[in-house]
Amino acid sequence: MFLYDFATKFNIKGDVLEVGGGCGVLGLLIKRDFPKINLTIVEKQKIMSEFILKNLKENNLEAEVINADFLEYKFNKKYDYIISNPPFYKGTLKSENEIIKTARYEEFLPMNKFFKKVNNLLKERGEFIFCYDAKRIDEIVLNLPKPLKITDIRFMHPRINKNATLVLIRAKRHARSMVSVCSPLIGFEGENYSAEASEIYKKADTKSMKI
Repeated sequence: MFLYDFATKFNIKGDVLEVGGGCGVLGLLIKRDFPKINLTIVEKQKIMSEFILKNLKENNLEAEVINADFLEYKFNKKYDYIISNPPFYKGTLKSENEIIKTARYEEFLPMNKFFKKVNNLLKERGEFIFCYDAKRIDEIVLNLPKPLKITDIRFMHPRINKNATLVLIRAKRHARSMVSVCSPLIGFEGENYSAEASEIYKKADTKSMKI
């Protein structure tokens, strides 16, 4: 939801690719808010691709859904925007559930290979909007290939007195502007969502359904 809100701060248009769609929430919300975009979602897990198709139908939205590994698939076009909430966790503590494991751990989409292919798939003035583990900001900067350049960055903190756990980033090819470091996003105030977090969930207006 926080990546969705961050992305909608910018004028999303043209051909848009979401990498690692999961059940489709991020891409579908952006399509809902920017109905003129041409949305493509690539998702490697078949069951999640089926969920995307179901959610598209339930919400009367249109998108191309590709059930394939992003790194292996040969795309036939380039994109104005690529958006992603990729698997970014490192470490050895992994779920026994293959679906969860694939969705969360970086070994299934290594940062350097991911960034390189994104860069190759963007149009000359294309933009890359994504989130990652905030503790890995140094690796992000080192691995982001030229001519991609970070233009906007925002850190999400679970609470005002806690270290950031998530970083939201917008990068553009051939950008010349300096980096805009946005105010921090705070998740909780006491036991409740912060005022801003509550507004983001309200704006998203998502509902879960049993299948």
